[in-house]
Amino acid sequence: MRLLYIKRKTKTEQRYSQKMGRLDTKVTYVKQYFLGLPIKTLHKYRETYYGEVKDCEDCMLFI
Repeated sequence: MRLLYIKRKTKTEQRYSQKMGRLDTKVTYVKQYFLGLPIKTLHKYRETYYGEVKDCEDCMLFI
């Protein structure tokens, strides 16, 4: 068993962008784990409809 490792997980979220409005996007989280417990999120990014990869800073989480 490894003590420290990095894992990627993709899930669908609803986000809001001022230009596009409400979006259903696939958001990928890159997290660092220690003994199976998540320590911190290193990076999160989303894939657009056209296949581009963008950072999640430009759109907000839609609740």
